[in-house]
Amino acid sequence: MSSGNKETASKTAKSATHAPGGEASTTHFGFKTVEEGEKASLVRGVFNSVADRYDIMNDVMSAGVHRVWKNSLIDSLNPRAGMHLLDVAGGTGDIAFRFLDASDGGEVTVCDINAEMLRVGRVRAAEKGYAGRAEFVCGDAQKLPFESRSKDAYTIAFGIRNVTRVEEALAEAYRVLKPGAKFFCLEFSPQVVPVLQQAYDTYSFNLIPKMGEVITGDADSYQYLVESIRRFPSPPRFADMIKDAGFGRVTWRTMSAGVVAIHSGTRL
Repeated sequence: MSSGNKETASKTAKSATHAPGGEASTTHFGFKTVEEGEKASLVRGVFNSVADRYDIMNDVMSAGVHRVWKNSLIDSLNPRAGMHLLDVAGGTGDIAFRFLDASDGGEVTVCDINAEMLRVGRVRAAEKGYAGRAEFVCGDAQKLPFESRSKDAYTIAFGIRNVTRVEEALAEAYRVLKPGAKFFCLEFSPQVVPVLQQAYDTYSFNLIPKMGEVITGDADSYQYLVESIRRFPSPPRFADMIKDAGFGRVTWRTMSAGVVAIHSGTRL
């Protein structure tokens, strides 16, 4: 990250607070500080803009490696016959369809706050013949529209960093899982191995927004997505947040020199 980006991130971190009394609380939207009530609509705008080209852009900006990461997530989940997975922020179905391929008779509920991403997912499900095993629900990760202790497993891939209050999303994940069920989160890490950090930052800030402009017609959304990675907690800190939500047997492991991490926990 350039010194300018570091300075902006630092200032944003210091100004993002939960205000006392009746004052509006603030949070981060990339490196910007916004009122908490604004963030969900801003994030919705990002994904409305890129929904139709989202999966293509994932292939291009990761050189296809995102497929390896997602396959590894499913391997960690180890789907069993008849399992019902809740995949949150998975609108276009990338995790859901991998799960259905790996689970004998399994079913998946995809819950996403963004209707445009869900629209893409429903079309893909119909094309792939998954429609009878995949349900698509518009809902907020911070207030899931599902009964407590009702799901066999919970996954969220590259979505939790876009949530306004991550702690509330983790608490909801714990609530909807059956006792003994597993939580899995695949997310980017703010730092990679030190020898690659400068190259990674240069690629992220200089090339990814330009790719976004060419492929989706929207550089600003990918500028936000790059910035949001730098605002997300480090793997050890996020693991602590998962523990604070009540999960046991919390683990995490990094892949691709620290670019991403898979976190897991068990609903006690």
